[in-house]
Amino acid sequence: MPESLTVDELAARIGLPSSTIRMYQTKGVLHAPRRQGRVAYYDASHVERLTLVQRLQQRGFSLPAIAELITAREKGESVAAVLGVGETEGPDDWVRIKVRDIKHLIPMGDVQPRLLLRAMRLGLVRWKYGWPHARRWALEAGGRLAGLRVPSDDVMDSFTRLRTATDAVAADFVRLFERQFWPELARKAGDENQLENVRALLVELTYTAETAVVGTLRESIRDAAEEFASRHGLLPSADFQPAWAEQPLPPIAENLMDPAGDLPSEQEIENFLKRGDEDEPGR
Repeated sequence: MPESLTVDELAARIGLPSSTIRMYQTKGVLHAPRRQGRVAYYDASHVERLTLVQRLQQRGFSLPAIAELITAREKGESVAAVLGVGETEGPDDWVRIKVRDIKHLIPMGDVQPRLLLRAMRLGLVRWKYGWPHARRWALEAGGRLAGLRVPSDDVMDSFTRLRTATDAVAADFVRLFERQFWPELARKAGDENQLENVRALLVELTYTAETAVVGTLRESIRDAAEEFASRHGLLPSADFQPAWAEQPLPPIAENLMDPAGDLPSEQEIENFLKRGDEDEPGR
């Protein structure tokens, strides 16, 4: 028998207020519950849908865009349609670049055609209908770097190296898909819901890869920031207490004031595993 949850039980499971769940129904991002008398009951499909909504909100999608995305999925749209929606909503959307945008992005010297051509070769910009278009996230990142007055060629050099690294990560996840999941999916190629199974798996792998890459990048930046601060003598010590040491640090720089501890021994790890979660030290 399928799981039945009241709205309060669903809210506790997902970690959202009951009022937010009702609002999601009004906005069209959550399907209606099953009603028995005056009581509404939710099931695993509602848990899955709310989890998807939370993920998409974290990626920068608005509720109307999420509703459009969900509608596209239910209509069996392509994987590309599932992963990006609308012309103005998501960070992955292509938006038209105007001349004033280019001048804002390239403050160092004159705007030159070669820079746009290089951006196109790198996949940062596309030429469509006589206008350059860029991903929304690329425009935002470019604007921030331009505000720091980083030369455009340096930005593109960095992006070239970054794209090489992310292409390798993407290839790893594709190999994981082919090795772990594709053989079974291929054996069931005639199933009626086969396309939806493949689409759902690709979406899940995309979210997983994105989460892993962003998290790993943050850890790498924390370590790099600590190394930079140490190399330039910026870290607090008994003889040196900089003014910023008393100020709260952003999470990305937490290693500066809270360095990682020593690695435990295998015996300490084994003791932890045997102890379990019921007997935490110092609690």
